[in-house]
Amino acid sequence: MARKAPSKARRTSLPPFLSNPFVLALAAVAAVFAVAMGVATLTGGRSGGEKAPQAPVQQAALPSAPASALPATPPSPPAAKAEAPVHAAEGPEHAVPEKPAQDKVEARPPATTVAMLPPPAPPAQPPVQAPSGNAALWRKNALPAEVPPGRPIIAIVIDDMGLDRKRSARMAGLHGPLTLSWLPYARDLSAQSKAARANGHELMLHMPMEPSVKADPGPNALLVSLDKGEIVKRFRAALDSFDGYVGVNNHMGSRFTADRAALAPVLAELHRRGLLWLDSRTTPNSAGIGLARELKMPWVGRDIFLDNEETVAAVKAQLAKTEQVAKRQGYAVAIGHPHDATIEALASWLPDVQKRGFVLVPVSAVVRTHHAGG
Repeated sequence: MARKAPSKARRTSLPPFLSNPFVLALAAVAAVFAVAMGVATLTGGRSGGEKAPQAPVQQAALPSAPASALPATPPSPPAAKAEAPVHAAEGPEHAVPEKPAQDKVEARPPATTVAMLPPPAPPAQPPVQAPSGNAALWRKNALPAEVPPGRPIIAIVIDDMGLDRKRSARMAGLHGPLTLSWLPYARDLSAQSKAARANGHELMLHMPMEPSVKADPGPNALLVSLDKGEIVKRFRAALDSFDGYVGVNNHMGSRFTADRAALAPVLAELHRRGLLWLDSRTTPNSAGIGLARELKMPWVGRDIFLDNEETVAAVKAQLAKTEQVAKRQGYAVAIGHPHDATIEALASWLPDVQKRGFVLVPVSAVVRTHHAGG
């Protein structure tokens, strides 16, 4: 009996609750649950979508762990790529752009659809109607003249007026009526032209236009190289240089008047203002009369040049030809210049022309009686 007492003393006694089978079972379940939660903590951050950005932070917090000890990050599942926005692939680093999805091509119209639309057409502008009848400016500014029926009439037009003031004044001092055509760039143009009109002469504007030969037509001449806007601008400036005239004839202009497209806006502006057109016919190819007929505006053409040869005898010979033309067609228009020979020849011719049965008239009377297109 003495030997059994020590063996009982060596046994370790357990707390009463650990000897309960129910408590032991709960402890086992808690241990299993703790292990499962630990595994989930280590692996769940790498596979979850919302905690993906935190994975690098947790790894960086372990500087002592070697790189090989870190678990490899598994590739993102295909579902994550499909949810990425379309513009994420439009970076400069992508050499080959993605092919757009078919539904996006159909939903977005081409960018050029609006650009290909034609611009709205400007409203149609009605043609400008020139004043008719006695309201036309050429009739208002015309010098009064009586034309006896059956008698041939002659109009003498003197170009290049205004530059040589001395000779221009001598020409304007002759007994008329003459038709004096003034260059728009002459000095004191308004005063010179008014003095000539007060002396019983009709007025015209002598418009510089481009010749076909090497000659200077003067400043702000009308050139075929100009666009329509510049042609009209220059012409309007010349038309506004003075007033009281009945119309316009061309200074030089053998090249310009032969260009129908260049001359058309000039005659259209004349027609709009109710003025007449005298074609100096410096070229047989002038489109001036044809355009004037189409516009149904007043017009007339030159028949004789008086002073291509600047001698008194040559000018008198041309005046004799002018009379012959007037007898044949009922009227004649002769053009000269304020040269000494022309002034002297006219001074001796004017007093006797009416005695020979001719009527000296301003150019507007020829238009009114023979070419009343406007």
